[in-house]
Amino acid sequence: MDMYDSSIISFDISTSPNFGQTLRMLNAAFEKYDDLTGLIFHSDQGWQYQHKVYMKELKDRGILQSFSRKGNCMDNSLMENFFGILKNEMFYGYEDSFKSLDVLKKAIEDYIEFYNNERINVKRKGLSPLEYRQQSLSVLD
Repeated sequence: MDMYDSSIISFDISTSPNFGQTLRMLNAAFEKYDDLTGLIFHSDQGWQYQHKVYMKELKDRGILQSFSRKGNCMDNSLMENFFGILKNEMFYGYEDSFKSLDVLKKAIEDYIEFYNNERINVKRKGLSPLEYRQQSLSVLD
């Protein structure tokens, strides 16, 4: 998630957490942006974020990694909030409609597309994350 506009930059859905999943998500984010030098990357202290390969990928791109203390999700609170929104808006109350993992995966993908492009927010002045980003960038032109 980009902390500026709350857009979801990349994600990967898997039936089990594994390092391949983490690298796919990271590489998808890197494909979107050529230069991330100076970026601060916030995460929890999960094993995947402490993996030497992962940390080297960030360091090689000039990205500073930021962790919260154990048991404190402050650095990852925006993502935790997003997961709560996602579950409240597209999962809770609809559990029976997801007849397979593929159907659930598609629903999550569709929701993230909706969230980035259509879901408005008062904090973003009634704009979706990507509309807010575009408006901000147009000021720079």
